[in-house]
Amino acid sequence: MKPLQISEPAALELTEAVRWHEERRPGLGAKLFEAVSQAFDVIEHFPDGGARRRAPARQLPVRGFPFLVVYRIRPDDVYVVAVAHTRRRPGYWLHRP
Repeated sequence: MKPLQISEPAALELTEAVRWHEERRPGLGAKLFEAVSQAFDVIEHFPDGGARRRAPARQLPVRGFPFLVVYRIRPDDVYVVAVAHTRRRPGYWLHRP
């Protein structure tokens, strides 16, 4: 099993999304964080499971929320490129390493 490495932009996206949801409804941010954490666990254990929509990245939907975890499988780890909202700026993360 390769370790999961979360990029700084992806971590900031997650933090902002959790904050935004928590401000709208207390407890919802925590539920989003848990759902993304579960997606991270799935990716860590089954990295080939995400859909390949925009090569070389893979995408895994976050259960119960309109988000995708976008990641790349690298030789030494699995690199999370983005925690992307599905209805905002599609493909904005394509320029990220």
